[in-house]
Amino acid sequence: MRRLLMIYLVMINVLSFFIMGLDKVKAKKQRYRISENTLLFIALIGGSLGSYLAMYCFHHKTKHIKFYMGIPLILFIQILIYCFYFYTKF
Repeated sequence: MRRLLMIYLVMINVLSFFIMGLDKVKAKKQRYRISENTLLFIALIGGSLGSYLAMYCFHHKTKHIKFYMGIPLILFIQILIYCFYFYTKF
């Protein structure tokens, strides 16, 4: 089960990084954008690390409070949950 969770986390974080980059490209070309709710949802379901890295790699959404405060908060909470899950025996 833990192995599947690790695979999921890698995949969702790669996806979130890619989607943030895609949204940045769309923003530069003034095309239809990916909604902020979608970007935050992907971070919430496990893609917070990918979203956080993409924000600073692409300089995207770094001035929006719900991103520069929300993504690190989600990441922090998820790290606590993962540490509890991976380092406790039950």
